[in-house]
Amino acid sequence: MTSKLRRPQLFAYTADGRRTLASYPQYVGGVCKKPTNLYSMEVGVAASYNGALRSTGERSPGKGLHVNFTEKGEVKERREKFLTAKYGSHQMSLIRKRLAVEMWLYDELQKLFDSTDKTTPEVEVDIDELLDMDDDNQRRRHLQKILCDAKKSPLDVKKFVDDLLERTKTL
Repeated sequence: MTSKLRRPQLFAYTADGRRTLASYPQYVGGVCKKPTNLYSMEVGVAASYNGALRSTGERSPGKGLHVNFTEKGEVKERREKFLTAKYGSHQMSLIRKRLAVEMWLYDELQKLFDSTDKTTPEVEVDIDELLDMDDDNQRRRHLQKILCDAKKSPLDVKKFVDDLLERTKTL
């Protein structure tokens, strides 16, 4: 006498017609407990599905369908979402150029003020402020006023100012 083993049903339908994973009774100590369904599954068409039909009148399989598994009784933690901007290649080249000038400016200011000791004053050169000035003479006077306390020679300060004015013209 041979008996066939029947594979248990994987999916079941709820009263409202939704398809869920089948639940099975649990046997604890020989006593049958109420069936528990830890997971529910929702199958549906994504909102972006445009309803295009095949020539046979069926929906194309796999396009626009999604499956969501949710655990009952457990609150999911929400992931933080960040908005990132995608810049065009021209805008990115301008950003890189500006960043290169600012990094050069920072390094040169470190050299001019010999910032190895802690007593150096904090000097801030605003590139936007320089670009808003009318002419190079005004920019040069402004920079020399800011850099009057530099520890390097006035010749080094003049060379730095000339280089900075040349680099700001590329921005």
